[in-house]
This record gives sequence, structure tokens and C-alpha cells, in this order.
Amino acid sequence: MLKILIPTLMLIPTIWLTPSKWLWPTALAHSLIIALISFSWFSHPLEAGWTFLNPYMATDSLSTPLLVLTCWLLPLMILASQNHTSSETPGRQRTFITLLTSLQTFLILAFSATEIIMFYIMFEATLIPTLILITRWGNQTERLNAGTYFLFYTLAGSLPLLVALLLLQNNTGTLSLLTLQYSTPLQLISFADKLWWAGCLLAFLVKMPLYGMHLWLPKAHVEAPIAGSMVLAAVLLKLGGYGMMRIMVMLEPLTKELSYPFIILALWGVVMTGSICLRQTDLKSLIAYSSVSHMGLVAGGILIQTPWGFTGALILMIAHGLTSSALFCLANTNYERTHSRTMVLARGLQMILPLMTAWWFIASLANLALPPFPNLMGELMIITSMFNWSYWTLALTGLGTLITAAYSLYMFLMTQRGPLPSHIIALDPSHSREHLLMALHLLPLLLLILKPELIWGWTA
Repeated sequence: MLKILIPTLMLIPTIWLTPSKWLWPTALAHSLIIALISFSWFSHPLEAGWTFLNPYMATDSLSTPLLVLTCWLLPLMILASQNHTSSETPGRQRTFITLLTSLQTFLILAFSATEIIMFYIMFEATLIPTLILITRWGNQTERLNAGTYFLFYTLAGSLPLLVALLLLQNNTGTLSLLTLQYSTPLQLISFADKLWWAGCLLAFLVKMPLYGMHLWLPKAHVEAPIAGSMVLAAVLLKLGGYGMMRIMVMLEPLTKELSYPFIILALWGVVMTGSICLRQTDLKSLIAYSSVSHMGLVAGGILIQTPWGFTGALILMIAHGLTSSALFCLANTNYERTHSRTMVLARGLQMILPLMTAWWFIASLANLALPPFPNLMGELMIITSMFNWSYWTLALTGLGTLITAAYSLYMFLMTQRGPLPSHIIALDPSHSREHLLMALHLLPLLLLILKPELIWGWTA
């Protein structure tokens, strides 16, 4: 664990001591090396389930893919942010990269924590750098409003979680993930126990976000700078799913009855947010709502609590992390050239930037879960396990899949096809930096087709 954590922490003095002309290359090279070392987490045979075990941190087959995704994202965020922060003073550029690095540190500590309270503290700590990113580097004046939404939704959801965890500590005497699964199951019968169950899950459902608690997400995404959007879509939403998977073990007998409304809400959210996507004019807003729709499927897969549901949820989380991050990068390359996120004003870009259109095409197909992408594997596993639970879910998941395909194609056709508007005269050509960025997003996605057992989680 330390061979990743210490280089990540040492990235901060590196950023502040490097001459400003070498700032971006150094930060990128350093973070890429960390990302490559992090692949070593995959290599160990998981006999007992836990590897790299020390008193505070350990990895198992559930957290490893999410940890590697976290490490993989930092160099990509640095690559994506280089252009739009180039007008800032060197000090502010350094602060920006420091925030991204601190975010990665908190996320590594959150995903690898063996103690639930440590996970909770790191879960909350990721709020601070993200909030600063949104409110300081956001695009419009709305960003303070978005930051407030983000802060209060997350805090209102996670305070009951703290109380629930302290109650759990009192009842079982431990909050270590290594021993909790072997402790005697709680006798959950009274109404207060049902409230405790809701308290345990509410924070994660807000973070995920479940439909109905998702209002902070589109605002935060639309106002955040590109790095903020990338890390929000790719990793921060996954904290919710990861936390739910971890805490589900303790919530047994109750989940069978109490999860009904949440599963129904998640599936209804897939259809509703998909329909909202069909009438979006703002490109980033469309991608943000599509994230809510995919996370609804993940929430459903986790709440059903079958091995297939868990596996499908984890696969979909990883695949969605890479796909939606890639889509936000593409939206950003458009925004940097046309200075507009309104899709009607910037269309027909295939005429000018044909190579970018190829990336748009692959990312859109991954978003609508075309075979053989991992997105399809995750969605199919979740839909199958849902169908096994109740035949009626097929109506909602099927409709959701249909709408997903519709808005993905709508997004692609609106931005790339059609006549070129007359006000678009001089656009910069696409840079190799942007092509590298897209390749580093979509290549892992394509390579995971060849070895999907890396992201199968506990069933592997």
C-alpha cells in the first residue's frame, strides 16, 4: 500500500518545487508512474480474500479495481486540465494539481480502509477538494450554488451514517471489515432498527446518486471544471456503490423487505433520467443525467444482493467510470473550441474534426452498452439478476436500455452530424494531447474485454 501512497503524497512537494515550465510534464510523468505501479495490486492470488494487509489498509477483489481506476484517473485529469488552466498564474496551477493529488490520496485511503470509521472520514474528506474545485475553477457564476447543493446534500445524507456506525460499534464492539462479517448477526426487529438501516444506506444512496436524491449531481457536473467532472463521474459516484457493498453484509435480515422501495426508485430513475436526457440542450448536463441513469442500475444490482448483482454492479461501475469520464473530456474539447455547451450551436463537427468524431463514436457506443464492451456485461448481469428477483423489472430495465440507446445516438448525431453552423469559422485542430487522453480512457475499456475477471469482484 505504501509504495503507492508515499509517491502520491510526495507528488505534492514535487509540484511546488518544480520550475513552472516543467510543472505539467513532471506532474503527468510522476502520476503516470504511480498509475502503472498500481497495476501490481492485481497480481496477487486472492486466497484469503485480503492482500497487502496492514493494520489500517488492505485490498481485496472488490476494492482493487476501484483503487486502480482512482490511480489511473489522476494523469488523465492532469492531461485534460492543462489547456484551460494555462491562463492562470503558476501558483494557482500548482494549487489546482495539489487539489487533484489530495483527492487521489483521500480516495486511496477510502477504498483501502479496513476500518469503517476511517472509510467514513475519507468519504467525507473527498468533499473538500471537490468543493474547492467546483467553486474556484468552475465555469459560470452558478458554481457557488452548485457547490452549496453538493455540500448540503452530501452532509445531510452522511450525518445519519455516522450515528448508525457508532451504534454498530456499540452493539458489535468492532468496526473492522475483517471481523464484522464473522460477528453474530444483529436481531433487527423494532422500528428503530429500520431507521438504523436507512441511516446506514442513505449517505451512499445520496452519493451514488439514487433518483430523487440526484439534484446536486447535474448542477455540480455542469459547473465543475473538466477535472472536477471527470473525478466526480469516474470515482466519487463509485464511493457510494462501494460503501453500499461493504455495509450490506451487516444489514442482513432487514434488506429483504426494506429494499423494495429503493429498488423500484432506482429502476424508475433509470427510465426517468433517460427521458430527461432526451430533451437536454446542454451537453454536459446530458452526460451528467446519463450517469444518474447508469448508477440507478448499479444501486438496483447491489440492493438485490446476489453474487450476479454484485458482480454486474462492480463491472458497470468501472466501465461507466471510464466511459463517462471520456465523454466529459470530449465535451470539454468541444467547449474549448466553440465556447458553448449548447448542442444546437456546435454541431456538424465531423466536417472539421474527423478524428475526434471517431473517439465520439466509440465513447457513445460504450455509453449505450454495445457488445462487447464491459458496459454491456455489467448491464446484462444486473438485468438478469433483477429478472430472477421479479419478472416485472424487465419492463423498466428494457425501457431504460432502449432510452439509453436513444439519447446516446441523439448526443452523437447532434454534436457530430448535420450541417456546420455558419458562425463556426476558425477552430483549432485537435491536439495529440487530446488524442492521447481519449486513447488512455478507451483502451483500458477495450482491453478489459479480453480479461474481464480483473473486475468481477468477489465472484472471480
